[in-house]
Amino acid sequence: MIPQDSITHVEPTIESSTTIVTDSVVRHTTPRTPYQVLRTLPRDATPAQQDSAIQATFQPAEIRYSSQPDTLHLPGHGKGVKLTEVDIPIYYEKTFFAKSLDPADRTATLYGMPGDPVPYTLRTDNAMTSLLLASFVLTLLLLGSTHRFFFHQLKGFFYVPRTDDTFMPETSTELRAQFFLLAQTCLLMAILQFDYTQKFIGETFILESDYMLIGIYFLMFIGYFAVRSLLYSIVNNVFFDNKRNILWQKTLLLITSLEGVALFPLVLLMVFFNLSTQNVILYFTIVLVFTKILTFYKCYVIFFRRFGGFLQNILYLCTLEIIPIAAFWSLLVLTGNFYKINY
Repeated sequence: MIPQDSITHVEPTIESSTTIVTDSVVRHTTPRTPYQVLRTLPRDATPAQQDSAIQATFQPAEIRYSSQPDTLHLPGHGKGVKLTEVDIPIYYEKTFFAKSLDPADRTATLYGMPGDPVPYTLRTDNAMTSLLLASFVLTLLLLGSTHRFFFHQLKGFFYVPRTDDTFMPETSTELRAQFFLLAQTCLLMAILQFDYTQKFIGETFILESDYMLIGIYFLMFIGYFAVRSLLYSIVNNVFFDNKRNILWQKTLLLITSLEGVALFPLVLLMVFFNLSTQNVILYFTIVLVFTKILTFYKCYVIFFRRFGGFLQNILYLCTLEIIPIAAFWSLLVLTGNFYKINY
């Protein structure tokens, strides 16, 4: 029986050397490669016998490193010197791999790689959620205390009177309620624009906080409504009397306030119930078109009903309503692209 871990008792057929006869001269050669050693073994030799044959034939020799200086050096530097010298460059003493593999240099061990940060969403923002809930409660309280005033205004909205005195004077509470609803409309539109920016423009911005971008949109919407009111006042004072101008300003304030009330369910559904983007756009488009139809109707009743100027009404609203909206929408998109991070 042949042992599995030694070749001392191998059968006589296994030869560790080769005899070559040339011109009556006999020379014995020893294997110089592992391949030659394995060729001397039988075909059914086990791996243990092959390993024993290799170890018996080849003996490890002492490794002697070269004492010559390193000739590889960085461009612009001289040739390498011995490591025993003190003034050698740092890259000869400590390389990148030596630093990274030295256990003394490792202060902590990191496993894996960092994941992508979770994108910001309005649903997970406690501050924004609290703001929306507070706005909802305040809206209910204001509508409950001033419901008679808004009911009277809505009742006379579609009624075509013989005189221009369709709105009764507002009290300070009713006026504050309308301006609060106007500010709420700006806030809701800013939140909708921020959601549009996140989904169609970018998720990361150069600003320190996402609140800053929402605040910028909020101020832009306030500026838009203020500039729109100023342009209407300038144009109406040129072509119409002061009474109609005041009546038109009150109408715009009412329509804008009701627009915010109509947009409030949309924002709540989008934030808390993850309403799809297609439904959000459809809902907002319906509200916007409906408010512009009401604006077109009241503009015709107040300014052009007595003159039969239907075409003038269209031109009037296209100049002071449609074109400013298109320009303002372009400005909002440019603002979102300006603040996003471009990789």
